[in-house]
Amino acid sequence: MPKCLHALSLCALLTAFFIPGTATAIDIASHAQHLQRLHLAAQKSLGDFYMYNSMEGDQRYARMIEQSRQTAREQLQKLVNMQDVGAVHLHTQLQQQWQAYDQNLTTLMATLAKQGYTDLQPVADMAARNRQLLLTCQDLYEALRRSDAAAISEQSDNTRQLALLMQNIAVSYAARSAAVGASFSGDSSERPIEDLVDDFSARLASLRTLPDNNTAVDETLEGVTTKWRYIEKSLRNYNEKSVPFLVNKYADSIISGLLTVADLYAQAPTENARS
Repeated sequence: MPKCLHALSLCALLTAFFIPGTATAIDIASHAQHLQRLHLAAQKSLGDFYMYNSMEGDQRYARMIEQSRQTAREQLQKLVNMQDVGAVHLHTQLQQQWQAYDQNLTTLMATLAKQGYTDLQPVADMAARNRQLLLTCQDLYEALRRSDAAAISEQSDNTRQLALLMQNIAVSYAARSAAVGASFSGDSSERPIEDLVDDFSARLASLRTLPDNNTAVDETLEGVTTKWRYIEKSLRNYNEKSVPFLVNKYADSIISGLLTVADLYAQAPTENARS
């Protein structure tokens, strides 16, 4: 092929690749996955802080906070080359909100390490920043779904939403255990924890009955269900005996299992990825 023709062909290929509005379904699905993992990590960092606070500066939770923050940063960095104008705007907003929240978290951790406690108002301010960050995550996720509804399978979406609900429950429980209350959980709806638990149980049961679940999905969901049953009673009776360490540990494992299931659904053929 003559050099000039080869150069023109390469130019045309690159131009087509970078034309706005040509994001593929794979790009959108990948962005959605990174975004929801960012959402989980950002909310978990708040729950980790409550555990760090209630466990009097236990360094295990300091390390968990840093791990959650690092995961959030990595996922945020992977949200690149978005085509939709609205999505680009929300992404910029998300970056700014993360930086503000992350700095807020750094300051409060330093305060806690120095004086052994934190005032409630700065914690409330940080929880409010976290809540706004999570709302922007959800808005951006919805913008991605609108750009190509078929790019994200219904089952993958439902499973990841269930993982977000589990994280919400864990953070709400940690907030109560740290004696800061439900309004500090990062959940914009501030639903009673009993309602969240009922919702999770019903949605998990529904997920397990889907006719197209394969063996790997069934086995993973069985493990998730076993762990859920282990902490469900404690969650429903949170006023009787607080077991934040147990809930935190099992919630992490449940979320990991649900993300595995979501990935299994995403790998399935399109015709089997719908309920």
